[in-house]
Amino acid sequence: MSLVSSSLAAGVRELLRPQVSRAVDAARPLVSGRVTSLIGLSVEVSGVEAAVGETILLGDPAGHRTPAEVVAAERGRLRCLPLGHLTGLAAGAPAVATRKPSTVPVGPTLLGRVVDALGNPLDGGPPLVTAPRAHLHAEPPPAMQRARVDSPLGLGVRALDTLVPAGRGQRFGIFAGSGVGKSSLLSMIARGTAADVSVLALVGERGREVREFLEDDLGPEGLARSVVVIATSDEAPALRLRAAFTATSIAESFRDLGADCVLMMDSLTRVAMAQREVGLSVGEPPATRGYPPSVFALMPRLLERAGPGITGSITGIYTVLVDGDDHNEPIADNARSILDGHVTLDRKLATAGHFPTIDVLESVSRVASRVTTREQRAVATRLRQVLAAHRDVKELIEVGAYAPGANPDVDAAVAAMPAINAFLRQDIEEITPAPQAWAMLDQLVAHLGGPA
Repeated sequence: MSLVSSSLAAGVRELLRPQVSRAVDAARPLVSGRVTSLIGLSVEVSGVEAAVGETILLGDPAGHRTPAEVVAAERGRLRCLPLGHLTGLAAGAPAVATRKPSTVPVGPTLLGRVVDALGNPLDGGPPLVTAPRAHLHAEPPPAMQRARVDSPLGLGVRALDTLVPAGRGQRFGIFAGSGVGKSSLLSMIARGTAADVSVLALVGERGREVREFLEDDLGPEGLARSVVVIATSDEAPALRLRAAFTATSIAESFRDLGADCVLMMDSLTRVAMAQREVGLSVGEPPATRGYPPSVFALMPRLLERAGPGITGSITGIYTVLVDGDDHNEPIADNARSILDGHVTLDRKLATAGHFPTIDVLESVSRVASRVTTREQRAVATRLRQVLAAHRDVKELIEVGAYAPGANPDVDAAVAAMPAINAFLRQDIEEITPAPQAWAMLDQLVAHLGGPA
């Protein structure tokens, strides 16, 4: 066979692969059973054999059927979590095993698309039937085969790129209470990042805000190189939980193609809350602040899938909604121990109209020393020193008790505070490339007396 004929045959096989797969699925025998009980968020099914992770269809085949994922199996009984609401479903309803593991559409076909937790389009666009599919619960790359985080990744936000620098493949959290600017900061990163692709997961968001985020915050330019996965707060807990894994699987497909991908998840706390609802429903005991043990097992399993791969990388950015502005509550504390850095947003800055509301003194990047030069670290440290000195005597300055000349760093901070605030503030529509941000910081620090 000639080279041309061989290439043509390979192309035909690739084109026919989706049709053959659907034909095989249609010819596969269906095994049906019955729903025996519906308690809380879980469904018990008997008469069906299926493995953990496979999908079961619940309900009358002639009407609407609700998919459910098998989470536990005993002899003759399956415990399932419905991927939808159970309204109208009763004990005795048919249950059909699909014999298929949970998969989602992935790959470049999804660029510019908005999908739900199951990978179904929400933007009115064509179905994703030709897109390749990947397993929902993939394993992270082997630890010894991962590349190292050693190159910077510009995010387009001056305060982050200079004072809390990110590396390609780093995972860091944005910690804040409600209404402090987490989603707006994510939209700035999505539009300003130097990464090839952005994957956004909006988990547990208010339905009213989804369209506003897509059209106003992200915009057409940001959406064109992004994939958005949405599971609103009114959807079933299993769907909200699944949305996090769907977005991670999509990001992994771009990483495996050699791309540098940014995975942004808003928010990790709502993923943990969905797992809490699921765990308590299946009988897990409540532990720390009502969170069952499965929540703390879930977080490293999800977060470890981000990071550098053998080729390509996933830079994971996860917002953490701290309970009552308590940054030491269980989810925030556990996430901080797993992630490679944390960005803290301050409510006082938000009320003062200072945006983005990044408290740079409370924010840390654990890879900063590997992705910046000695000169860059020197100027960043100098600005931190001046800010820390000003914070220590801020109350004395406000009441007029500070004597000028007592501390050179404080004097420099007081004189340059308007310029410092101008550097740290950034309009939501403004994108500053990382080289320009470093040049601005060099100029600012020169007025402060240069690096210590």
